[in-house]
Amino acid sequence: MANIPLPLYQRYYMSCNSDTAAPPPLMAAPTLHRRHCSFSSYSFSSPYNSQFLKPHLLKPPQNPTKTSMSISSSSILGVSLQNHRKISRNFAATDAGKRKQTGSAWKKQEKPSESIWNELESSSQEITGDSLEFKKKVYQLAEQKGDNGTLPFLESLGLSLSSASHLARYLSSSGSYSLSLLIQKVMYLKEILFSDSDDHEVIGKNARRMMAHLSISADDEVQQTLAFFEKIQARRGGLNLLGCEHTSFRHLIESFPRLLFLPLQSRVKPIVKFLENIGVPKGCVRNILLLYPPILSYDIEKDIRPRLRSYEKIGAKDNDLGKMLVKYPWILSPSILENFEKVLDFFDEEKVPKISSSRAIKAWPHILGCSVNKLKVMVEQFCEIGITNKKLGHVFATSPQLLLRKPQEFVQVVIFFKGLGLDEEAIARTLGRCPEIFAASIDKTLEKKLEFLSNVGIPKSHLPRVIRKYPELFVCDVDRALLPRMRYLMRIGLSKKDIGLMVCRFSPLLGYSIEEVLRPKLEFLVYTMKRPVRDVVDYPRYFSYSLEKKIKPRYWVLKGRNVEFSLKEMLGKNDEEFAAEYLGVEEMLVPPS
Repeated sequence: MANIPLPLYQRYYMSCNSDTAAPPPLMAAPTLHRRHCSFSSYSFSSPYNSQFLKPHLLKPPQNPTKTSMSISSSSILGVSLQNHRKISRNFAATDAGKRKQTGSAWKKQEKPSESIWNELESSSQEITGDSLEFKKKVYQLAEQKGDNGTLPFLESLGLSLSSASHLARYLSSSGSYSLSLLIQKVMYLKEILFSDSDDHEVIGKNARRMMAHLSISADDEVQQTLAFFEKIQARRGGLNLLGCEHTSFRHLIESFPRLLFLPLQSRVKPIVKFLENIGVPKGCVRNILLLYPPILSYDIEKDIRPRLRSYEKIGAKDNDLGKMLVKYPWILSPSILENFEKVLDFFDEEKVPKISSSRAIKAWPHILGCSVNKLKVMVEQFCEIGITNKKLGHVFATSPQLLLRKPQEFVQVVIFFKGLGLDEEAIARTLGRCPEIFAASIDKTLEKKLEFLSNVGIPKSHLPRVIRKYPELFVCDVDRALLPRMRYLMRIGLSKKDIGLMVCRFSPLLGYSIEEVLRPKLEFLVYTMKRPVRDVVDYPRYFSYSLEKKIKPRYWVLKGRNVEFSLKEMLGKNDEEFAAEYLGVEEMLVPPS
């Protein structure tokens, strides 16, 4: 099959943008009908109409084999990446000398494509006869349209013809506009938004979370952002493509066309620098910009600083604000700022200590997107199982994400623990001690922990006791914490059955670090005390005592008196009881070093 030449606008852009792979074919895309987009209220005829397009320009070459162009990511018409950058840099100088705009920028410009082709001809690459013919056609097309190639460039970014036409007209009517500046702006935006990125799923996950937990009326800027998200969500791959240049950029420009009008030096770059100065890691700046593009249109002194200053009420400093922005960029939106005051009032009404509410908001700023009515519903759920106002502060400060849960999800966790044999009083104590359990997924987290405990050998009848004594087991990672600790104990000579018995007797056993607790205490037991490892099976609470402050001092006292003892006898008594029984005094002597 003969090769089909690319459309003229694509070949034209490729000749100027040689470091870019062949752009996608012109495809239909949603037109800009959003009320927040200023371009939707205007209707312009397309520059590609019958009075401009001449039949001979649309005829396919007579011999496609000879005239079809070979497109690659590194060159087109023999123009290298280096030459493209050279052309881009020289556009501004060329335009400054040739373009004297006084009135409509859509008037026919004098030889609008000469600067491009002069640069092409000055390159070291040979211009073939076919290329010269192509040059002639592009020159004619650009001259007829009078936009110096703006429309083909915009279409090469993936914009629909209607969107590209609207943008091209507005751009060309701007007194400070030039194609070179537009290219530089697009290159910079792509660099800060998409270069060296491998966290697409993280950005997509954050976007889904922000959408899921928004239950207040959104202002125009948030609505515009949601519309942008919806366009990405409609694509195969969903919001995971938000950080993908080929999918996201065209929708970003269609949703926020004003980005192409913002000055780089006086607006865009200072905002990027400002974000870095308040503690936003350089690699996270793109997350903020993609999750809340309107921030680029804000003025730092008039908009950003005053809005961030509002969060001084919760003690948020620069580094806190940077972290909050990375988690939830919408804290700069008017609707979130308005709801922030309502959330603070709600916490005051519930008598939540200010330090707890401040910590909750800084840790999970998504709370600010929740309506007060939704927060009240969750508080009512806590009160139903016995959580008093005094305990609410601890719950909110420790696991503020609980406030974002759906009431039915919280109830399902309560039912889950009731099914294991816990009554409401025990469940309330568990919530007060370890509230993050109730924010966990039953299928992905709680059931997995239950299966692990069953495999260790803990009978179902013992589960209520184990949970009451150490509910934190349900938030320990099975693969990175529980299993490695169990395997370590098995390597030193204990069986799985032994470990199960130890957990039944002392629930926190598998919550201890190998390097910080288990290994040093076992080594002291075996190598210094000369006792068998199995001693800890009978008294696993041995691991709960301080090695330096209790185990070693008491061991040296008993050894100095040649007293035979078990681990429980050595450690199970308080200081007064130990001193009275083994020393005959009320205070224990300090052991020799």
